[in-house]
Amino acid sequence: MKKFLLSLFVAVALVVPAGAATYNPSTRVEEVGTALMQKSAISASNVKFMVVSGAVDNSAYVTNKTVNVSTNELTFAGNDNEVAAVVGNELGHIIAGHASKGKVVSLLQASTNTSVTTNEAAATLVSNYSNLKQEKEADLVAVDLMVNAGYNPLALIVVLTKQTGTYWETLLGQPSNAERALNVYNYVSYAYPAKLKAGYGCNEYRTFVAYAEPIIATRESSKKLSNKNTKAQAKNKKSVTNKITKFRVRGGMSGWDAAYGILKGGAQ
Repeated sequence: MKKFLLSLFVAVALVVPAGAATYNPSTRVEEVGTALMQKSAISASNVKFMVVSGAVDNSAYVTNKTVNVSTNELTFAGNDNEVAAVVGNELGHIIAGHASKGKVVSLLQASTNTSVTTNEAAATLVSNYSNLKQEKEADLVAVDLMVNAGYNPLALIVVLTKQTGTYWETLLGQPSNAERALNVYNYVSYAYPAKLKAGYGCNEYRTFVAYAEPIIATRESSKKLSNKNTKAQAKNKKSVTNKITKFRVRGGMSGWDAAYGILKGGAQ
């Protein structure tokens, strides 16, 4: 009986990968985050990575050099590639200066006593569009950071599609975060075709590809649409490269961070 139980234990150990049930993404954030920065020649000196509950706020990065990462997002990370996707997105927001951009707009509105819109429904639409646009920008910055650090950028698609979909995505039979995921897929296809060809071995990625392939086929069947996408991805690549380069040259500060500092100083 003892020999049987021992044999059963050994068999299970061979089938189940070591550490598969004990992987803790929170413990990997600092090492992965540091690699994402350093491999893109961005100084990680004195930078702290903090895992926090709920929504994150990285608007004070310039002064506190802290990158907050949400446990909510890490829930969908099952390996270092996927942790890199989560951390890379947060770094993407910081590098693009999204928080400071919002503060600059608020300062300008306050100084002129104006607002974008006074209609609540319209304001919600503007806010949702702006948030999606910023997430897509941050995702593409994350892709470059991940590739530079040796992580698989397709993991970002996996993390996005693991999440709970919206009502409309479910109704339309789309994967979760379908628009963001397709944005990443298109960018990787243009900027890192070898990465796309190598793929990503999990069901979530295969399900997404099954959704994306007909869309890509339709686009590629039209020379006009195909050329439009190529131009858009070339523009995206140039924009991402510029954002990372300028952030590095400024010593960890985006253009919006610099603009906010100037406006804030002038308002005092």
